[in-house]
Amino acid sequence: MSRSALIGNVTAMLEDAGFSVSQRVAVRPKSFDLAARRGEDLILLKILGNIDAFDARTGEEMRRLGDYLGATPLVIGLRSRDEKLEPDVVYFRHGVPVFNPDTAMDLFVEGVPPLVYAAPGGLYVTIDSDVVADEREKRDWSLGRLAQELGVSRRTVSKYEDGMNASIEVAMELEELFDRPLTSPIRVFDGAEEVRDADPMPEDPEPETEDEPIVAAMTAAGFDVHPTLRAPFKAVGEDDDPEERVLTGHSALTEAARKRARLMGSLGRITRSRSVYFVDEATDEELEGTAFIERDEVEDSDPDRLRDLIRERTDGKPA
Repeated sequence: MSRSALIGNVTAMLEDAGFSVSQRVAVRPKSFDLAARRGEDLILLKILGNIDAFDARTGEEMRRLGDYLGATPLVIGLRSRDEKLEPDVVYFRHGVPVFNPDTAMDLFVEGVPPLVYAAPGGLYVTIDSDVVADEREKRDWSLGRLAQELGVSRRTVSKYEDGMNASIEVAMELEELFDRPLTSPIRVFDGAEEVRDADPMPEDPEPETEDEPIVAAMTAAGFDVHPTLRAPFKAVGEDDDPEERVLTGHSALTEAARKRARLMGSLGRITRSRSVYFVDEATDEELEGTAFIERDEVEDSDPDRLRDLIRERTDGKPA
């Protein structure tokens, strides 16, 4: 299956599941392909045939964007090297959850989250450590007795009761011993924080020289500005009020810029962000949800006026 067809299939699946889906990101470089929202669940999706193409810089950018936008970064793929990704298993690449389209169908359409994740050494599940301890104590078993039943060390059992996850084989043995379910689903919409690598959030990149005047103007207007490297917008401006969050871009007003502005407007609607494109000279004040602001207006405006301009042109009414 071509990557384009795979993206089309995932888009259709998300729409069937009740998500609003953005335009496909068709500009380069790009850290994600789609943004999608259902209620309060917002996801940024990278869709690949081979997940080995998902590199560290892209993973870092997706995690940063997820933090700025209140979104969950996810990768949907078919294979790694020459092996297909297993259904109902969550993998991780550079701190981002990865799974195949069948797992996505179960999660998004059927509402059935995965239970299993892949990590060095095999496949694992999250077990309820409190239940393990309670069931052991109910039977008046020592740590050593349960360790003997499972064929593991006493120290390993102690770790299970302290919250360490278990292999599928051990989890099945525990459920058989105690005659009750012990596994918990992986909270994909929370980024699977309970099982993913505990990598620190990557730091923001430095703005490029040509971006510095816009970053300075947005910062002066009270926004916490996060430059991007591979997104279809140059930066995300965060505010204490999430409704005031802004996606920004800038360039000469060419046909390519208009295409990017349309895409930014689509992403703004899905992420509930305002979208603003700074240009040298504008023929219109707005295009499909993205406001145009001329650089001279930025230079001649005090910080409050810049905020007013952004609200006025993204709301379509005077400030």
